[in-house]
Parts: sequence; C-alpha cells; structure tokens
Amino acid sequence: MERNGIFHSVCPLDCPDQCGLLLHKEDGKIVKIEGDPGHPVTKGHICNKVRNMAERIYDENRLKYPMKRTGPKGEGKFTRISWEEALRTITSRWSELLQSEGPESILPYSFYGNMGRLSAEGMDRRFFHRLGASRLDQTICSSAGSVGYKYTMGGSLGIDPEDTIHSQLIIFWGINAASTNMHQVALAQKARKQNGAKIIVIDVHKNQTGRLADWFIPILPGTDSALALGLMHILFAENIVDQDFLHTYTVGHEELREHVIQYDPETVSAITGVSVADIYKLARMYGETSPSFIRIGNGPQHHDNGGMFVRTVACLPALTGQWLVKGGGAIKGNSGFLAPNTDYLQRPDLLKNKNTRIVNMNLLGEALLTLDPPIKSLFVYGSNPAVVAPSSHKVREGLAREDLFTVVHDLFLTETAKYADIVLPATSSFENTDIYTSYWHHFAQLQQPVIEPSGEAKSNVEVFRLLAKGMGFGNEASFKESEAEMIEGALNNPRNPYLAGINFEGLAESNYLKAKVKPLFPGKLPTPSGKIELYSSRMKQDGHPPLPTYIPLVNDGNHPYQFVPGPNHNFLNSTFSNNQKHIELEKEPRLQMNQKDALEAGIQDGEMVRAWNGRGECVLKVSIGENVLPGVVVSQGLWADAKGTNQLVNALTPDRIADMGGGATFFSGRVSVEKI
Repeated sequence: MERNGIFHSVCPLDCPDQCGLLLHKEDGKIVKIEGDPGHPVTKGHICNKVRNMAERIYDENRLKYPMKRTGPKGEGKFTRISWEEALRTITSRWSELLQSEGPESILPYSFYGNMGRLSAEGMDRRFFHRLGASRLDQTICSSAGSVGYKYTMGGSLGIDPEDTIHSQLIIFWGINAASTNMHQVALAQKARKQNGAKIIVIDVHKNQTGRLADWFIPILPGTDSALALGLMHILFAENIVDQDFLHTYTVGHEELREHVIQYDPETVSAITGVSVADIYKLARMYGETSPSFIRIGNGPQHHDNGGMFVRTVACLPALTGQWLVKGGGAIKGNSGFLAPNTDYLQRPDLLKNKNTRIVNMNLLGEALLTLDPPIKSLFVYGSNPAVVAPSSHKVREGLAREDLFTVVHDLFLTETAKYADIVLPATSSFENTDIYTSYWHHFAQLQQPVIEPSGEAKSNVEVFRLLAKGMGFGNEASFKESEAEMIEGALNNPRNPYLAGINFEGLAESNYLKAKVKPLFPGKLPTPSGKIELYSSRMKQDGHPPLPTYIPLVNDGNHPYQFVPGPNHNFLNSTFSNNQKHIELEKEPRLQMNQKDALEAGIQDGEMVRAWNGRGECVLKVSIGENVLPGVVVSQGLWADAKGTNQLVNALTPDRIADMGGGATFFSGRVSVEKI
C-alpha cells in the first residue's frame, strides 16, 4: 500500500449524499479529507462530519485489540486479550447455547453505522442465517415511510436529484436537509439562482433548513398528513389538477376527490396549527407552479402515523401531473435504482428454520427483559443501541443482565460496549474493501483500503469468516468468498435492470458509476395496478384505510408538550458524539421552547430545565423563541455520555411501533418541562 498520495474514497456515513472523497496521505497516514470535485453529484463539497473524520480515525481512544470485561456491566472496565482467546470465548459460549437453549437464544443487533453493503449486510447475515439465530427486523430509521411510499408508488423510486435544478418550487417537508442532505440544498440553491425557484420548508422546528427558506411553515408534530389532505381538498375544489395524468397514470382519483372533501382548510388548520390563509396559499403555489418537487423527509415518519404520512404526501405530485415534468415529482428515497442482489449477499437460504423468530430492533429493551424463551447472547455491530434505541433506560436495564453474554464489534468503547463481555476492535471504512449504493443519487461507489488497519482491528467480513471457522462451517463456500467476489455477486441482480453495466472492475477503474435510470413516466410502476395508487386495495388487505387518511397520534400520557428529538448538525446519530472535535463544533445540547410556553412556566432563556415523562428524564439548557409552535419542544442530537447520561434524549422516547413497516415512533412522545 502506497504511503503517500491522494486516493479516491467514499463517505461511509448513513447519509443520502454518499459523497465522493479524496484522502491525502503522508507517511502512511491520512492528513486531509476533502470532497472529490469530479463526483458528478457531490462535486467536492462535504460536511464537517466527514471533513474531520481523520480525527476520529486516529483518536487515541480508538479500540486497538480485543478485550474482556473485568468489572460490573456498564462500568467500562476491561483487560486486553488475544484474538484467539476472544474467538474461543465467543464460539464456545455460543456452542453451549446451541445445545442448551437453541440458536434463537442468540440475537445480532446491527444497523448502518457503516453504509458499506459488505459491512452492514454481507458475511454477517450469512453467518447468522447459517447459525439459525433470531433475526433482527431493522426498522429503526425509514421503514414506516418506505412501506407507505411503496403503497403509493410501488418502491423506493423518485426523480433523479440532479434534475431538481430545473424545479421552480421546492418543498422540503420534514427534513433538515442542511444537516442531513446538504447537496439537495445545493441543488435547490442552484434552482433558486438560475430559475428563480422558491424554497418552502414545512417542519416542526425552524432549523438551519427553515432559516434558508423563502417561506417557513411551522406545523404541529404528527399532523403532516392532514396538511397534505387539506392541499388535496383545495386542488380538487379549485380544479388545479391534471385530469389527463390522473386518468392515465393513477387509480382511485375519483374516490380520492370525494374523500378529501372532509379535509376543508378550517378543519385542517385546527389540526395542524397552519393558518387557513397559508393552507390556501400553499395549495395554490403547488398547483400553479411547475416543475414542483417535494423532498419527503424522515422526520414525520417517526410518528405513530408515519407510514400514512409518506403514503399521503406521495400522492400530491400525481394530482398535478408533476411526474411528467423534468424537475417535478418527489423523492422519499431512491434506493430501488441501486438495489443489489440481497439474496446473494445475505444468503437467506442458509436459514434452515424459516419460522425463526424476528425481533423488532425498536423493541430491544422489551425483548431483553421479557422475551420467552429469553435472549441469552447479543452480538452488536454497526450500532450503539444504549444510545440510539428508544426507551433507553429499558435497553440499558436489559444490557445489564448478568446472564446475557454480549459481544460488541466497534471502533470505540461505546456506551453499549461498556455492557459487553467481549469487545472486538473494528476497522474504519478507509481500511476496508466495500461497495456503497446511495439511497438518494444514482451512483454506486467502490471503497478500497487506503490505510492499514489500526492496531489489531478487523473488518466485519473478516470477523464473521473467523467466527464461521470457529463454529465449524468456515470451509463452506459462502464463507470463503473474497470481498471482490461478494461485490461482483451483489451487483449481478437480474431483478434490477438499472444496475446493468455496473461491476467491480468498472468501479475499480472509475470509482463511481451511474445506474441506468430513466424517468418513471411514461412507464409502469411496480404497484399491483402498474399505476400510482391513490386508492390502494393492498392497503385495505393489510388493514389500513385504502385512501390517504389523517390518523391522530396515540395518547402518550398527561404531559403538556410534544417532544421531537431531531438530529444535530455535527454528529450522525451517536457517531462522533465521543470525538472532541465534533463536540466542540456542536457546542452543547439545547431544548427549543416557544416563548409563550416559557413565560407561562416561568422559564428564561439559557436556564437548565428538566424534561421528563414516565420513561425517564433529561436535563438540557433551554433556548426560547419562535422556532417551535406553542406546545412543542425540540432537542437536537444524541449527546449520549459525551455530556453525561442525564442528556440522553432517548430516555424519553416511546418504543411503540409505527403504523407501517414496524417503524420507530421517536417523535410521538410527550414530556413535562420544569426549571431546575
């Protein structure tokens, strides 16, 4: 491996932008990270998170060798051991559990801390399928909205974000894109500059994205579907719909026209907190401006009614025929265009018992405490559930069980790792070979090792190869494939014509390749009818209203404030929350509160407050103003133990399951707030 030079790379973070990078190396060490100006979408611009990632990779606290616990769970006392001892300890304990409790007593818990397909869903899935372990339903992020969008549009398919430079009206709905999709903001700014495009932001919090908008529309949490239905009411009533498009490319438009009569602006205003005048203004702007584009965010789908929200908003571009206009339509996610051959990658055929139990990752605390037969061993990688999972106190109570054998594979001694019996050091993405497929733009990218592994760190793929060997099935063909072979197989997906022509060799030569994407219309969607389903028979079969419907949030206790713990700007979930540079950039956690509420509660700006409910409590500094509506409080960021456990916002969040896809309901909790 060359010790000096500039190397192509890709950002591994769970972010839609998936930026192309250039890594500068001197004496074998990364000294600078910058954006790759040659990347067709990200064009050399990157965020502070990845710009400062070298400080994370070379952090003195990074794990360098395997360790075993020597103190009480949660205290973080460990001693160094060899890889041989670590693997022997794990495989011998699992062999005992297979005999005494059965394979379902073992549960993997993972997510996309590294978005590489091999790191997140390759050899690991093969291993646990072959073992017969309990399966994890990975629903913590976008599953509710993905299912809702699929009911309407058939899959994770939207417009090409590169086309949004042609948009005349851009609506960021429930997404703080300045922090979580910065290149969509750049494209919107370009459309504003060259087309005079207007940018509208609809959100519960006037965050960085709200401040750059031409028009910010504050809304009460969990009421977004009502607003969308109110817009439909006006579009139909004032006949600013595209009848030809509705007749040709949709089913159920007549039923929808009758259905939305009940969502008059006065009714919708009372639900949403958006004025009647603003509902009319927004509907007319949307109906009369073309091309118009809606960027559907992750935020509102983290409610009890989150799937229905996305299903509802996804209907709007059909009413005005925007899918036929370049720069018109919507994006919830575009992962369908780059979908790999997951059957090949994950090998579900290795699972002998097709009825093996499935555990929803949002219910980890409940599962660890009450599941029968019990989970006896937990293997955590690519995630930090002690911080990111809802109802954190319940999760930590489960992790503290003395009879739970826990293994954590990570770069740092995370809050979860402190509860582990065995901790394994993980490589960073810059030390691995992996394939990356954006869920926003249409480019696949290859990462090849740029630096040597830190200390004794091993990749996810290598760890599961070793575990397979230790469990006696390492010589099977599935566990002997190289990373290059796995990537080549993943890219060979006969069910996805968009991947045609993308292979390992081509990516190795050019670093990124674009899927062969064409506009959705004219064309046939992967819905039962082949059209946009404004009325969905499949939803009716699945127990949902077949037409878009506003369904109020679940009653979450007698607390006066709706609580929304959104993402912050310089961390990504809990990633970077333990790195000093990123902590300095983010400064401190805050609770946003309306000045009317603060006046009534006798709270002044900058004071410390206690937010609490029946699940836990959290201490934060309050920021008072007009950034949220009365009755709403908003925090930003998973500060975790970087600032002390009393600032762990997920202590307050419910672990209820959303209406669709087993999704999380982080934003449907209620709290009381009092001055300390």
